[in-house]
Amino acid sequence: MSETRTVVNEFYRLLGSGEIDRLGELFADKIDWDIYGAEEVPWTGRRTTREQAIEFFRALPGHLQPEDFAVSHILVDGTDAVALGAMRHIVKATGKTFASPFAFHFTVENGKITRYVTFEDSLALAQAFEAV
Repeated sequence: MSETRTVVNEFYRLLGSGEIDRLGELFADKIDWDIYGAEEVPWTGRRTTREQAIEFFRALPGHLQPEDFAVSHILVDGTDAVALGAMRHIVKATGKTFASPFAFHFTVENGKITRYVTFEDSLALAQAFEAV
């Protein structure tokens, strides 16, 4: 099994069990992270450090109540991996449901995640936050 696949599998295992501090250990000190979307959505934007990644994963449960999150495929090509799946959450601030397919792009170098970019239905997410 490739190092990239091992790290991404461990990422989802730790995320699923709520082990955020250990999840943070998977990230490099400096990262290239971007979550595209409306600025009204509290977690969109760029992050560049491991500490910011940990902060993101700690803050997310304050905004979303998960209903379903399923990774259907993890595609690996060298240092890059893409996780494909679907998710459904309730936005706590509004009570609205946000459902979307997703693709999360990881780059793993020297056993650490150096890049994390999310692709999801950012319009549906903004609408669930009443941002548009």
